[in-house]
Amino acid sequence: MSLEGKIAFVSGASRPGGIGRATALTLAREGADVAVSGWGHFEGAQAVAEEIKQLGRNSIAVRMNVEDYEDVKRGIAEIKSNFGAVSILVNNAAQMGQFTTISKTSMDVWHKALYTTLFSAFHCIKATWEDMCANDWGRVVNITSVAGVMGGFGQTSYSSAKAGIIGLTKSVALEGARYNITSNAVLVGVAKTDAPLDDEVRQKLEKRILARRVAEPQEIADAISYAVSDKARYMTGAILNMLGGMDLFVF
Repeated sequence: MSLEGKIAFVSGASRPGGIGRATALTLAREGADVAVSGWGHFEGAQAVAEEIKQLGRNSIAVRMNVEDYEDVKRGIAEIKSNFGAVSILVNNAAQMGQFTTISKTSMDVWHKALYTTLFSAFHCIKATWEDMCANDWGRVVNITSVAGVMGGFGQTSYSSAKAGIIGLTKSVALEGARYNITSNAVLVGVAKTDAPLDDEVRQKLEKRILARRVAEPQEIADAISYAVSDKARYMTGAILNMLGGMDLFVF
């Protein structure tokens, strides 16, 4: 599934044990030049860029506030000036926020989750859209969550943002079809990232997963790699289920 000659951008790739990092490295191994971004953990994005360079691919880490459209435009322009126009976009940046009930959810928490998770995806799509259309080729992959399809107690902001990602994905697919741009989402349940997960909570979650384990970040990255490849050229507007059976009715 060669991505030779393609320029990819992965947002939210700064965490050392995250899906973004695994995705950026996987796309680089497939032949793409890969730009990554970071904000609160920018040194992590720089580390990923160095790893990509060691694989023999071009890479750059861009400090970018994905909540701010003007800053996203600046960052995408920086990538373009270094390598060329972005043709593969992976929107991975997200903000889970606080696990708190509706009555205790502050407006700041609500806005933060929406801006970091949903608005950021639209910002990146809008900033790369013109070049994808002009080049008559593009791949957009948005990362959504089980919380976006099943909801989550104490996760109204995060669940709403991730549900919005699904609608955004389908709308982009509809508009992109005439320009040979596909848009798909990868639906993630629980992955083994560096985000802390209480042992008791993890064990309860694993009981709901048919695979009886959480996903490895590489498994999610492999699904993303497929979605941006020519092997998936006929697939658009799809939601790739990477829940391990978590959404199935289990006694």
